[in-house]
Amino acid sequence: MKISVIVPAFNEEKLIAETLRAIRAAGESFLRLQWEIEIIVCDNNSTDRTAELSRAEGARVVFEPLNQIARARNSGAAAATGDWMIFVDADSHPSPGLFAAVAREIQKGDVIAGGSTIRLIGPYPVGRLVTGGWNILSRLQRWAAGSFIFCEARAFREIGGFSNELFAAEELDLSQRLKRLGSATGRRMVILHKDPLLTSARKMDLYTPWEHMRFLARTILAGGRTLKKRDQCHTWYDGRR
Repeated sequence: MKISVIVPAFNEEKLIAETLRAIRAAGESFLRLQWEIEIIVCDNNSTDRTAELSRAEGARVVFEPLNQIARARNSGAAAATGDWMIFVDADSHPSPGLFAAVAREIQKGDVIAGGSTIRLIGPYPVGRLVTGGWNILSRLQRWAAGSFIFCEARAFREIGGFSNELFAAEELDLSQRLKRLGSATGRRMVILHKDPLLTSARKMDLYTPWEHMRFLARTILAGGRTLKKRDQCHTWYDGRR
């Protein structure tokens, strides 16, 4: 068995090295099973030292010139050679326990894909309330958070990967299509919860509550059309780090 861990990264020189170290440490859970693991960073047209630092940490680096999270993930997946893929955001830290849980689900043989609940790094009461609500919704709907998605490589390619039409919420679209394929083939999508993914709360610092609420309101009023416009998804793409 071979696992490909794919990290999309745009100007992540502040966090990428720590993230890759966390991934390598978590990867011991696969190595103990005598599984192979590769780590691929997709440099999404960064203007800083993201690619250099990633190579220094032993990751394979591929380049995606169009600044879009879905395209970055798809470019990383195109270079992957694993039987299963795990997508981890550049500001998130999977634990050995989380990777071990992924391995157990793969070994069951009836899982097509999955995700994980999340926990913010640092003391953010409001953020923890929001993520707590998301975690409940994620488990009920079996929607994977974009910061951590694992799926069978063959299934990912069969459904065409992430939608290049979306600049945000592409993980929800992918989850829906994976669930449909799973239902058609008798396999499950699962959301792991015993070892939550640790993820950065930097958007709490970089953007005001008003900016988040304005984006949400626009998306609802526009029926989701804002998700297909890069300039409308500025909290993902304006470069604040």
